[in-house]
Amino acid sequence: MSNIEWTVGKVAKRCGVKISTLHFYEQKGLIQSSRNNGNQRRYKGEVLRRIAVIKAAQKIGISLAAINLAFAALPNNRTPSKQDWQLLSTSWRDDLNRRIAYMEKLRDSLTGCIGCGCLSMDKCPIYNPEDKLSVEGCGAVILDRESP
Repeated sequence: MSNIEWTVGKVAKRCGVKISTLHFYEQKGLIQSSRNNGNQRRYKGEVLRRIAVIKAAQKIGISLAAINLAFAALPNNRTPSKQDWQLLSTSWRDDLNRRIAYMEKLRDSLTGCIGCGCLSMDKCPIYNPEDKLSVEGCGAVILDRESP
């Protein structure tokens, strides 16, 4: 990449994000900037690829924490290469497939849930999967412990 440094406004416009988003990403350690003599942020061109990876990963539901862990695993905190993206996307694909299977299971049980009218809280696969609330006591509603 070239040695040209980008202003925060140009990066935001080029990447289609708000300036506050760039500040947030920087605060979370996902991107880095330097400061010029006027104390204004300047970004290296490689930040464009990092932001593209962040946005693509977020679009499939990957958390910023997971993205940050993936970036931290790269040697010298470098910007992900095409090969890095292939490795990351493969691992994220497995997570995405698990979430899709879970959502399909929820979708398939939704009709039954609505049909029961929530009269069967011990068997509700959405509200109380595998009757995990049974240890909290009986009844359809568990009240806040601090409520009278």
